[in-house]
Amino acid sequence: GNKIFATFGSPQNWFEALNMKRTKTMGRVVVKLRVTNLSDINVKERNFTKDEPRAVEVDALVDTGANGLALKRTVIRALGLRKQETGRLSTASGPAILNRYEPVRVDLMERHGESGVIEVPDTTPNLLGQIPLAEMDFVVDPKLRRLIPNPEHGGEWKLELYRLGAAPRQSQG
Repeated sequence: GNKIFATFGSPQNWFEALNMKRTKTMGRVVVKLRVTNLSDINVKERNFTKDEPRAVEVDALVDTGANGLALKRTVIRALGLRKQETGRLSTASGPAILNRYEPVRVDLMERHGESGVIEVPDTTPNLLGQIPLAEMDFVVDPKLRRLIPNPEHGGEWKLELYRLGAAPRQSQG
């Protein structure tokens, strides 16, 4: 119907519309996150306000090639995040400006973590990258195209930390 044509342009027939819809989602893992302004949480916990922390639920594309969390401008505004810095970066399509914002709390599948935020245009999906995924101990199941708790940890939420330049300690006993 009209919804497919409005979403994907004006394909010639229903078959083209169906194929366009499949290609848009093929191979992608999308999750629903709850993102909360971490400064608001800290102010509330210290009893400086009775207001609830600003939070939104968003869909995010899992991108293991990205480092952190990238949120759309409208999401950043809804959370009231403060800009921490602006910098220049080089991309495959040329130079770009990078806006970095204060950290947020990310809740996903009964786990949570904290992450700084990079701004992306509203035409780009929100992105959940490798560092927040590792902090919450999630991995991508490529066969089923979904996010799962790290199977190496038997369903438990674990964080692996290693000392640089040192061998792991042996248990004594």
